[in-house]
Amino acid sequence: MSTFAGRLIRWQARYGRHDLPWQRTRDPYRIWLSEVMLQQTQVATVIPYYERFLARFPDVGSLAGAQLDDVLALWSGLGYYSRARNLHAAAQTLAESRGSRFPRTSKALASLPGVGRSTAAAIAVFAFGKREAILEGNVKRVLARHFAVRGYPGEKHVENRLWKLAESQLPRKDIERYTQALMDLGASVCTRARPACADCPLRSVRRLEYGAGYGVSRKFPRVPIRAITAGVDWAQGSPAQSACRFCGMVSPISH
Repeated sequence: MSTFAGRLIRWQARYGRHDLPWQRTRDPYRIWLSEVMLQQTQVATVIPYYERFLARFPDVGSLAGAQLDDVLALWSGLGYYSRARNLHAAAQTLAESRGSRFPRTSKALASLPGVGRSTAAAIAVFAFGKREAILEGNVKRVLARHFAVRGYPGEKHVENRLWKLAESQLPRKDIERYTQALMDLGASVCTRARPACADCPLRSVRRLEYGAGYGVSRKFPRVPIRAITAGVDWAQGSPAQSACRFCGMVSPISH
């Protein structure tokens, strides 16, 4: 096991999150639902939606048989509504072609609507104990900062390097805890702004301290500001004021 993975596993056991409603389950439906809801949405926001959704649609069959409008209504306020549409479509696919059973490989999982490579890997890890690498936003940031990967993580060549790093660090055991540790570290310590580097379990083996340009969003170029001087042709009016020939605006001064 690499030093990187070992430290994260030990840290998660002591400081990580252990009481989230989708933890301590191997039910792929519940794990899938949580992973989709967590896409671009914070945990605190997701929890009440997750619990209400499960109460209404407790399994693949109930979700597949629901009307899309009912699914969207329950999703209302969570945003990114294509996720709800994809959930419904994926549930129907599973019900119609697989007897409501989830595939057990990340490759097959990634073929479902709305399930990309990282989400599929997370489901495979937490539901089936597969040794797979994930690369969601928090993980990209942790890897980029620890291994000094410069560039915007959304660029293909940067993302490809991060995928290789993610795969190279996978431990042979404790894959679930390791995967959760990556997400927990990015969410609570290695945050986008003001990371708590002093609390990082990787601080003594990090290649460099946190710095600008590592694991951050693309910086767009500043729009140049140019000063333009315009001349206004004032028509002579009264001695106290004059009006523009073109727009009629009255000048506060006389000419």
